[in-house]
Amino acid sequence: MSIKTSKILGSAALAALLSTLPALGQDIAAEMPSALEAVAAIDAGDTAWMLVSTLLVILMTIPGLALFYGGLVRSKNILSILTQVFAGFALIALLWVSYGYSLAFAGSGTGGFSAFIGDFSNLFLGATGPDAVFGTIPELVFVVFQLTFACITATLIVGGIAERMKFGAVMAFLALWFTFSYLPIAHMVWSEAGLFFQMGALDFAGGTVVHINSGIAALVAAIVLGPRLGFMKEPIPPHNLVFVFIGASLLWVGWFGFNAGSALAANGIAAQAFLNTITAPAAAALAWTLAEKLTRGHASALGAFSGAVAGLVAITPAAGFAGTLGAFGLGALAGLVCLWAVLSLKPWLKYDDSLDVFGIHGIGGIIGAIGTAIVADPILGGFGGDGYAMGGQLVTQILAVIVAIVWSALVTLVALLVVKALFGGLRVSDTGESDGLDLSTHGERAYN
Repeated sequence: MSIKTSKILGSAALAALLSTLPALGQDIAAEMPSALEAVAAIDAGDTAWMLVSTLLVILMTIPGLALFYGGLVRSKNILSILTQVFAGFALIALLWVSYGYSLAFAGSGTGGFSAFIGDFSNLFLGATGPDAVFGTIPELVFVVFQLTFACITATLIVGGIAERMKFGAVMAFLALWFTFSYLPIAHMVWSEAGLFFQMGALDFAGGTVVHINSGIAALVAAIVLGPRLGFMKEPIPPHNLVFVFIGASLLWVGWFGFNAGSALAANGIAAQAFLNTITAPAAAALAWTLAEKLTRGHASALGAFSGAVAGLVAITPAAGFAGTLGAFGLGALAGLVCLWAVLSLKPWLKYDDSLDVFGIHGIGGIIGAIGTAIVADPILGGFGGDGYAMGGQLVTQILAVIVAIVWSALVTLVALLVVKALFGGLRVSDTGESDGLDLSTHGERAYN
């Protein structure tokens, strides 16, 4: 074949190929409009911030909460509390992707039970793929961010039942409580179809959903279980305040993802929530220690750590709604009232909430949820928006708090009774409790 002939044939082939490209391009474009739209809607900065926030909330639970609780219990029970938090995180993570996300956020109708719970349309995340978008981030990022909230809420309860409950009973209880308490309240507050979302309840990062919900559960569980052996008869001090300090510090650092991440974007609201997550716990820690000094003659390290956590709890529902001054006031108030709950209310009522989950998370959550209506008022530097009416918002917040208290208490009671029947009791034996759950339940010791 001559070179000239080859050039002619090559040119003809190239022309034929080029003639097919427009049709080929149209076919590809027709098949990919949703993917292209998804890519256009996703903001890389928002996505990166939300991934970091998710990691920070995981840090809050493991190792943050685990070490915080581990240092507060006696040395013979530290492995049990670490295991309960660790295994609880794993359990709730799997339940969340199996059906939790679907029941909390799927379904947007207005009929039937849609105001109280979602549906099963997104089991095992079957309707949420890599191309799905939530606002300006991939929906899978939102899924895993909310997963961390569910995990820490359930594991917070462990602090109220520490040092005396069977490990299997704890896991079974957490599964039931997550399904019938956490998911409905999360749906009612955060889903667009939810009852309190529709009513306009404000809960930026989980005052009702996380802290009141878990705090009330811990109180009811502590009462049903009964006190630890020796409670109010002998001292039961924390065994390692250094662990408590490390855990509290990790909680504070992780809380920036918890609160500022709830803006779901890297924007000014996230920045305000970030700032409030510094000032509120700082004010609470100082208020707690000052009150301790005035009433008990000393400012304790444990008090400073506990006060900071109380301030973090209280600012959570208001993090994106409160101005700087409001965060100061809300934090200081939480520090004082939670101190009273731990040192006065608990001994007066004689309930053994082992690690003061109700005294800090329950009480602090109530203060924060109701206080949000006040600090969100633009007159006080808040961001409630034009035409904000504090009185009406206060009523809505109180209603949401009451529903969260009643629902969590009822679900907790029923779940405990069911688990008690299934496991032949909730508590370990007296001998097992005396020996410590590390040895009697897990066959291990933390210290030799």
